[in-house]
Amino acid sequence: MRPSGYADERFGPVADAFARNFDDFPELGAAVAVYAGGRKVVDLTGGIADEATGRPWTSETVVPVFSCAKALVSLSIHLLVEQGRLDLDAPVAAYWPEFGKESITSRMVLGHRAGLPVLDRTLSFDEIAAWTPVVHAIEEQEPLWEPGTTYEYHGHVFGFLLGEVIRRITGLTPGQYFRKAIGEPLGLRAWIGLPADELDDRARLLEAEGRPPMPPPEHLLTRIVTMNGALNFPGLDEPHGWNDPALLTIELPGAGAVASADGLAGLFTTTVSGKDRLLSPATLTDALTEVSSGKGYLGFDVGARWGSGFLLDSPFRPMLGARSFGNDGAGGQFAFGDDEHGVAFAYVANRMIGHGDARASNLVTAVRDCL
Repeated sequence: MRPSGYADERFGPVADAFARNFDDFPELGAAVAVYAGGRKVVDLTGGIADEATGRPWTSETVVPVFSCAKALVSLSIHLLVEQGRLDLDAPVAAYWPEFGKESITSRMVLGHRAGLPVLDRTLSFDEIAAWTPVVHAIEEQEPLWEPGTTYEYHGHVFGFLLGEVIRRITGLTPGQYFRKAIGEPLGLRAWIGLPADELDDRARLLEAEGRPPMPPPEHLLTRIVTMNGALNFPGLDEPHGWNDPALLTIELPGAGAVASADGLAGLFTTTVSGKDRLLSPATLTDALTEVSSGKGYLGFDVGARWGSGFLLDSPFRPMLGARSFGNDGAGGQFAFGDDEHGVAFAYVANRMIGHGDARASNLVTAVRDCL
């Protein structure tokens, strides 16, 4: 497969690795974007955005990026910190009195330590779309463990809980705030809640053969991913699956962002280079301080390291070094920034491969070798 787009001569190995992904994996359509020193040095696309129509992937193509949504939420949260409007170590209840649970801070949520990875209450899809019923369920929820003592991935609750903090401070839902404060001023093709007029430009997801099934519905991980079964995963073309406009157009801030590769890379480059950086070095350093790692609530260690809202460099998710921070998504998508190297990276695809998916890591290795 010959990619479309360009890569600076120095970053030619990234183009080679991108092309190899189409040979070595059941890739359908994909894109990779890299910025260095604030300048776009890689902008490549390849393959098919929609298998049914044969529509090719272009630089404008957007795709569901699952938990890369946490980058949009986390950077919005840290922007409020930068502005002096939010203290990550203050109780969430200081901004949202009905939340209660005085020991829980925003930093605990960012580090998946709040004890609220899932809700006891089973909400319908319409209730999730309406936002307020989820907020009330979070207010009612008792933590599964003493907050701060251990961690477990907070999945969708991450986005709703921090999203309500954003709403209480700004008066805007997280998707609205992200677009007003970051997305629109920077011209980023990234949304929490895709506008209806962007639906025709999205890529449609497909599953690769042999993807392992989800655990049983009652398993905590399945409950986290599906919000107790209200959301299909991956579901894809089922009602409320990840190709369904009804899901893509609501605000699902923990895992429901839709973006292009350049939209995600452009978001991270605003935090790592340029005189008008989104976050100061001090704010970013605080975000990159490790909050969670090792064995979690379920008793196993996948090797992930978490700062305040971001994955940090580790063998589980290799990046460029100690100043790297990013988020990945269930479809294989991955985006990160690194202010030591002044690099921002994003890879997105529509073929969902699952555990052991090395497509993004191969590209990151190529970027590292180019520096």
